Amino acid sequence: MYKVFGHYIPKTLLLLVIVESLILLTSIYAVSILAIGTSSPSTNHLFFPDAAMFCGVMLAVMATMGLYRRDLREQLQSILLRVSLSFIISLTIFYVFYIFYPETFFHRNVLLIGALCAFLGVLVCRLCWYQQSDKYLKKKVMVVGVGERAQQLEGLRRKTDRFGVDIVGFVDMSGSDTQAISENRIVKRVNGERFNFAEFFKQNNVTEIIIALDERRQNIPVDDILDCKMHGIHVVDVNTFLERQLGKINLDTLRPSSFIYSDGFSQNQLKSFSKRTLDIVVSLVMLTLALPLMLLTALAICLESGCRGTVFYKQERMGLNNKTFNIFKFRSMQENAENDGVARWAIKHDSRVTRVGSFIRKTRIDELPQLINVLKGDMSFVGPRPERPQFVNDLSNIIPFYTLRSHIKPGITGWAQICFPYGASIEDAKEKLQYDLYYLKHHNIFLDILVLLQTAAVIVSFKGAR
Repeated sequence: MYKVFGHYIPKTLLLLVIVESLILLTSIYAVSILAIGTSSPSTNHLFFPDAAMFCGVMLAVMATMGLYRRDLREQLQSILLRVSLSFIISLTIFYVFYIFYPETFFHRNVLLIGALCAFLGVLVCRLCWYQQSDKYLKKKVMVVGVGERAQQLEGLRRKTDRFGVDIVGFVDMSGSDTQAISENRIVKRVNGERFNFAEFFKQNNVTEIIIALDERRQNIPVDDILDCKMHGIHVVDVNTFLERQLGKINLDTLRPSSFIYSDGFSQNQLKSFSKRTLDIVVSLVMLTLALPLMLLTALAICLESGCRGTVFYKQERMGLNNKTFNIFKFRSMQENAENDGVARWAIKHDSRVTRVGSFIRKTRIDELPQLINVLKGDMSFVGPRPERPQFVNDLSNIIPFYTLRSHIKPGITGWAQICFPYGASIEDAKEKLQYDLYYLKHHNIFLDILVLLQTAAVIVSFKGAR
């Protein structure tokens, strides 16, 4: 993993972005040069900004289609379909741009041929990445410990959770931990001799050690670990490893010192200013573009209810520093769905949801009025989802560190929303809090843009809505 602007990005994924950027850039640039039959510097430099624009738009659309998600688990056919749709959408955008500004962009034939070359190049790149990246770009790691903390690593069953990592074994230090690891995964000592770290690393090409001891004070092999560190072996604790791999902060082993002494969790004026600027710009653009759709939605809700009842739904939510505000949404449930005054989570196939409501929930259209909340400053575009006061009070008494969510503005979308499906239980709330804490620790303008792009991918796939 590489840390880019404070956010962990898998090495293989970053390499994929770089290679595909070069393919996109060189394909359109080379075709442009060949089209004019010259390579003189006085002409060449005029094409590079256009080629860079082509590359940027293509990468943004591919990210929107979910092709750069760290948890992408689909089959090759589905990935190739996403790539094809990305090129079709991008070409449509460029042809519309060409109609209005034909003198400032490539000739249509140049664009078509360049896009075709780039498409073939990206397909070959994706095929190689899909089949070979997990084989050649994995780093081998060793885990020190066989107890409950180590078991969290053995429990990483999904391929995406083990992305770029191959755990070669678990080392039992003096039998101090209660064994929770499968016997066949534990590295055995020879005739009861002291475990030879250096020899094991040499034989297995280990490049990283994960410290996952349940009790460190007397059991950690300090001299051996220090010697490994001096020889260039990376050493991390299990919490850092899980944060890096899963994009969330593990609550089970979290202590207040984890917040006090670790990097991140910082707030400053530059962050606040850049985040507020992004909120205003994105909200104004989206309100302008979505206004016709919002009018059609309002008409559909009105017609379904026979023009009885409200189009918009207002509900009290908890915001920054536990201050309440009214959130705006299109009404997707029947009128007086909670006329008994008891707050309830929405469940799958909720009988209270109307036919129009079911559609606008799946497509997230019901969230569009919250753009007004963003412009008012009650919410941010990206952040933890705002919960109802009753839920916040209940969950704060059950889930440790839950109140930390209130130290940042709630958002329309967020890191937890794109990493975890809709939550409708205490266990779901706990799981989503782990992603919210990761966002609270690492949030910046870069992560916000990533969340916005990946939110579009979630909306396109109709995932996580109820």
